[in-house]
Amino acid sequence: MADASYPDDLLYHPEHDWVRFDGDIATLGITWYAQDALGEVVFFDPPEIGAAVVAGESYTEVESVKAVSDVVAPVSGEIIEVNDELGSDPAAINEDPYGGGWMVKVRVADPSEKDGLLDAASYESSLA
Repeated sequence: MADASYPDDLLYHPEHDWVRFDGDIATLGITWYAQDALGEVVFFDPPEIGAAVVAGESYTEVESVKAVSDVVAPVSGEIIEVNDELGSDPAAINEDPYGGGWMVKVRVADPSEKDGLLDAASYESSLA
């Protein structure tokens, strides 16, 4: 399992999701805190490419040895890529939540939603 970290180059949603922006493309995943709370992730339910996601709403589920949990979108848009590797290796979410454990890439519909997200320091202080 990865060590606790909250990279400064990401933005965070209060529901323990992260986003990495590259122009109008956003890569989404769950934070170290979320994967730690879930425990060992054993299943990732990949959403469909082309599906719409809405900021603050669930777009997929992950299943751990403890529970099934919704994954909340930090931004709205259209899914353009899914991390298919998680189908055969969902443990990557625990081992590398900000790298190989990314979940989807989204073409962002409203760039201003970025303004409502937390920086790493703000997110980390929200956990205390």
